[in-house]
Amino acid sequence: MTERTSSTDAAAPELTITRVFAAPRELVFKAWTELERLRQWWGPQGFTWVTGTLDLRPGGVFHYGMRAPDGADLWGKFVYREVTPPERLAFVSAFSDAAGNTVRAPFSATWPLEILNVLSFAEQEGRTTLTMQGYTVNATEAERKTFAEWRDSVQQGFAGTFAQLDAHLAAA
Repeated sequence: MTERTSSTDAAAPELTITRVFAAPRELVFKAWTELERLRQWWGPQGFTWVTGTLDLRPGGVFHYGMRAPDGADLWGKFVYREVTPPERLAFVSAFSDAAGNTVRAPFSATWPLEILNVLSFAEQEGRTTLTMQGYTVNATEAERKTFAEWRDSVQQGFAGTFAQLDAHLAAA
């Protein structure tokens, strides 16, 4: 039997990404919390938005489907824990199937099933600093190790996603 820890696995985040956007925080927050905006930028570069639903409230779900450049469909979801406009957003992210059931990541049998993401939005002189902290949830030791080993890849992936957010904000 594999031992899982309960709730968030560490007091300190296992991943921290900070990015400054040339937009007011209310707009950056809306980009994270409005379906029409999310569909324009969310996801890995090169992926195409297929569908999504959004229920923005604690306990609510953002469930989305995307198509990879190779034609494979990929599903994911956020389950919201906290929604405090425009300063904080917390959600548990997971890969899912089309019905919204949590599934293993297609790229790793030991990727954590759930990751808590805590986003803080701070504005200064019309620019927004987004700090995203990631914590594994109920992860096994092997899952925590995989998450740590993939930290650089995750940061690179978010750099591409945040570039898409930059473009969306510039056009808004």
